[in-house]
Order: sequence, then C-alpha cells, then structure tokens
Amino acid sequence: MVEKNPQTILVYVGLDLVGDGLLKLPFIRALRVAYPAAKITWLAGKGKSVFSGFLSPLVIGLIDEVIDEIPVGSRFGELFTPPLKGRHFDLIIDTQRRVLTTLILKRISHNQFISGTGNYLFSSQKPSSKDIASPSMVGAMLELVDVAKGEKVRPVGTLEIDEIYTKGAAELLPDGFDYIGLSPGAGGKHKCWPQERFIELANQLVGEGKTPVILLGPAEEEWVEKFKILQVLLPLQTDTAKSLNQSPLLTIALAKRFKAAVANDSGTGHMLAAADIPLISLFGPTPPEKFAPFVSKGRVIQAQAYGSSDMSAIPVDEVYGAIADFINNS
Repeated sequence: MVEKNPQTILVYVGLDLVGDGLLKLPFIRALRVAYPAAKITWLAGKGKSVFSGFLSPLVIGLIDEVIDEIPVGSRFGELFTPPLKGRHFDLIIDTQRRVLTTLILKRISHNQFISGTGNYLFSSQKPSSKDIASPSMVGAMLELVDVAKGEKVRPVGTLEIDEIYTKGAAELLPDGFDYIGLSPGAGGKHKCWPQERFIELANQLVGEGKTPVILLGPAEEEWVEKFKILQVLLPLQTDTAKSLNQSPLLTIALAKRFKAAVANDSGTGHMLAAADIPLISLFGPTPPEKFAPFVSKGRVIQAQAYGSSDMSAIPVDEVYGAIADFINNS
C-alpha cells in the first residue's frame, strides 16, 4: 500500500563521497518534490556523508537530518539488534542492492519500505512497468521515488543558490556576453578529452564572438598556465572564488550564466547539470547510459562513435556543432 502522505522518510545510502553526492542530487530534488512537507533523514551507512560537510549547502531545505559515521547495514548481528532503535519512519527508501543490507534496513520500524534489491523482491511496492530497470544510476534512483509515490516524479527547477554565490558569479561573469563553459578535468586522465582539443574549441568559440569560461578545480591548478594564454576566463582561479573557498555552489552559480557547457564524465559535469543548462557530455571509457548527468537539454558524444574508446577520437567540430545547435535553438 502506498504511504500517501509520509511525515518521516529515511533514505539509506552506502558510500557518500563527492562524486556519489553529485549523482544523487536529482533524486534528492525529486524526493522533495514528491514530499514537500516530510522530514527527510539521510543515512550514510559506510562512513561520512558529503552532505554533512562539503556539499551540505546544496541540500539546505532538501534534507533535514544527516546520520553518518555510524556503520549500518553490513553486519549479520544487525538482523537481531536493528539499527536506529527507537526510531520509526513512515517511509524507508533503500538505494542500494545488497540483500543483507536490505534485510537489516527492513528491521527498522516503518510503514512503507521501498527497495530495488532482487528486482523489488523485498519492497512494499514494485514498478508498474515490466520494463528492464534503467541502467542509469540517476534513473534507477528516480525510479525509487516513482515507486514510493505511485506516480512519476521528476526534479523541478534548479537548486537554490545562496545570494553570496550568485553575486560572486555575476561579478566574475557580468551580463552582456555569451559565456560557454568548458570543463577539461575529470577524476582520471583516461576520462579527459585532450587539453589541446579544449584549446582548439576555445579558440574557435572566440572566433565566433563567444566567451569561453574554463572551469579548473583545485586539483587542476597545474593546468592554469596552459589556458591563461588564451582569450578565456578562469573564474575559479580568482580572489573572489578563493574567498568563497571555490565552493561547488559558486560553480553552479557560474553555470547558470552559461549559454551551454562541455564537460567530461566528471564531478564538475554533475555540478553543471545541477544548474540545468544545455550540457554536452563527453564519454569514452565509461558508459554514459550509467553515468551521464541528468539535464533537461543534454547531448552525449561518445568516442566509440568515431571508432575508439579513447577520448582523443572525439572531433572538435562535432563538439562545436553541438554547442551551436544549443545556442541556435535556445
């Protein structure tokens, strides 16, 4: 039976690092759309949650309580001594698929339990469709909200950004220019389109009267000198950005000022997606059907379409053409 109006919701996740958190943002936003008045508790069962630290500003008003650094969901003994004793939740959503963990979570007092484990074997409700579950991590998590609510739910609008970041973004990227975001980094070099391609793309954009904005994080400072020689902006390397601790909220606020953006399979790509701008995502060795960002207007360009899984196979003209299509059809 669907819990029509749950007042308390527990969401269980395992690891909750920066990349995981960014992937989960569409799910969190959809959950709040589905249950605007509920108290949402976020339980990270395998260590510290990024939402109690680095990414906590992103979920203000979306998550009400974070429980982390208390191991939950891994020990057989928890089947006999349930975690969170004394707590009751109208709805529990289990986002992982390990049977032992699911059985442990079912021992927490609840009215409704939603879990995709074993093709929803342990879940109070199952998907109405017999279609194969989405291979996308974001899609699979959104499906959990749909099942819990009994109808399709999707994020609405973009994340609310504190005024300090929107003002900082406006200072760094003033009105009157066509900004195109370019994010050349990623967690592994094998996922990066060659820097020379980004440079070629930036020069092509400048020639067409656009203003490329290069987004480089703290781990990519060694790349700054290579991009400084171009007619581009490097807003995250400014004193303004450093005064704001190069926060992901600033990156999202900057992205809201872009006409379009290009990113590898990376955390920054998911920050750009949080701004819900036209986004071109470049993929090669990793599967886009699993990791592509969730956006209203997006295009994935895969190296495999050009005969190789190596990122260098993606041609500059294809990426430039995708940007032009977004701008011309906006």
